[in-house]
Amino acid sequence: MLTLRDVPPRVSFALEQAGVHPLLARLLAARGVRSADELDDSLARLLPPDTLAGNAQAGRLLADAVQQRRRICIVADYDCDGATACAVALRGLAMLGAERGTLAYVVPDRAVHGYGLTPAIVDLALAAATRTATGRPDLLVTVDNGIASLAGVAHARAAGLQVLVTDHHLPALDEAGTVALPAADVIVNPNQPGCPFASKALAGVGVMFYVLLATRAELRARGAFEGREQPRLDRLLDLVALGTVADVVRLDANNRRLVAQGLRRIRSGRMQPGVAALFQAAGRDPARAAGFDFGFALGPRINAAGRLADMTLGIECLLTDDAARAAELAAQLDAINRERRDVEAGMRELAERTLAQLPGTGDGIDPGAVPPAVTLFDESFHEGVVGIVAGRVKDRLHRPTFVFARGADGHLKGSGRSIPGFHLRDALDLMAKRHPGLLLRFGGHAMAAGCTLGDADTGRFAQALRAVAAEGLDAATLQRTLRTDGPLALEWFNAQTVALLDAQVWGQGFEAPLFCDEVQVLQQRLVGDKHLKLRLRHAGQERDAIWFGHAEPLPAQARLAYRLSLDEWNGRQRVQMVVEACEG
Repeated sequence: MLTLRDVPPRVSFALEQAGVHPLLARLLAARGVRSADELDDSLARLLPPDTLAGNAQAGRLLADAVQQRRRICIVADYDCDGATACAVALRGLAMLGAERGTLAYVVPDRAVHGYGLTPAIVDLALAAATRTATGRPDLLVTVDNGIASLAGVAHARAAGLQVLVTDHHLPALDEAGTVALPAADVIVNPNQPGCPFASKALAGVGVMFYVLLATRAELRARGAFEGREQPRLDRLLDLVALGTVADVVRLDANNRRLVAQGLRRIRSGRMQPGVAALFQAAGRDPARAAGFDFGFALGPRINAAGRLADMTLGIECLLTDDAARAAELAAQLDAINRERRDVEAGMRELAERTLAQLPGTGDGIDPGAVPPAVTLFDESFHEGVVGIVAGRVKDRLHRPTFVFARGADGHLKGSGRSIPGFHLRDALDLMAKRHPGLLLRFGGHAMAAGCTLGDADTGRFAQALRAVAAEGLDAATLQRTLRTDGPLALEWFNAQTVALLDAQVWGQGFEAPLFCDEVQVLQQRLVGDKHLKLRLRHAGQERDAIWFGHAEPLPAQARLAYRLSLDEWNGRQRVQMVVEACEG
């Protein structure tokens, strides 16, 4: 169902009076922007680092480690947020004076170690199985993980290591439902209890960037930069922007500033060699970089390493200062991503056959008959791709979905994706209380979560998830709705509007403009056997349009939801409608 976003007229008018383009003023007002001040994306408008709980203490801990030449090991995660956070940590600490030989990192293998700072990862760090230094670490710094690593932190502390946890995930709960925090020396996480930081949506890479800001402030107060220019940490914002968008966190005002600053640097050619190489491998132009490139071009290539190979490839690509080496690594990541697509395609085909056995999913989708939650498992599923397939199924059925694969240890590793109105991590917590022993491990967010089951528990899990979903989801929530920005006036249907919109920061929680208009379908044909190429009459004008991944023909009259793009061919540019949905 297509719905219209509400546009507060007074806010829209005030933004326009403040100099904002009339169309943009309407779009921004519909997304919660209330004043032109919110559009100031300068670094001076970032939320203050000292409002992030534990950040000042983290700065002192790292400043001590840098000045005392203590060995620091970064414990990374195997997704793009974790990879960029690791690169930001290592590059930033080196900029702040840490000697290269004192810096190291370790990243879990998804299939072998699982997620987070486990005792096994602590032992790996203690054995000096790191990539950039040798010797036993003195301090472990987690990035994008650690808040639920109670056993791992305890193991590290027992071994005499200091532990700094930097994370953005929700903490674990004990059996009584009370928040249980690891016994780390310092924890920096906007989602820990009592943290006053105004942005709870900060990504893992954003948290690490803020920790570096606090470390620089502490070193500056100690006089460490006297006689020389203090390090410019803003040089890391290309990585911060990439990790933030790729992790699909909500783009609140603070995150939009971080992303806007990163995009500005990339467009002007100021970026890490690895980022430049990834743009090249993806066939994208960094001079026209947009958030879309992070989410759908660069991010997937880095994530593919963690899904099918070793995330070390992704991290090394972001760490190297050698352009030739960066190009080589980016080419490897591109090849792995193509393999990931093949694996995913096979899993999706198998998932489609499995879905056809569910009520309401035979010939076409009957929303009234589809179960309130979906669980899929097959012995041939690949652990590294279950999250992507879960997302595809969720998008198709508009139901919370978990997809499981068998891990190397025999346990079933599941990744879930949810719909608005159903908090997936809280649902898992409720299931764990109702069915003790069913979930061996779990964690995550409202919209994405993961868990581990015993080797034959998918049936019990599916029943438990359906029960919780049936309780928490009503008919209105289970109906798919797509919010649009309404009709696009004829005067704005041009290349200048496309450039205006592409220059903005859009993403999760601050969705890109999606317009909605009545059209007449003049011509339609399939291209590439899976994309619908259209010729439409819109507002009295003939338009070109395309609906990617859609093969079913449209009626002669339809109401389309679409976004604008520039179609370039033989040096010519044409405005094209990219269709997202249809009512007709």
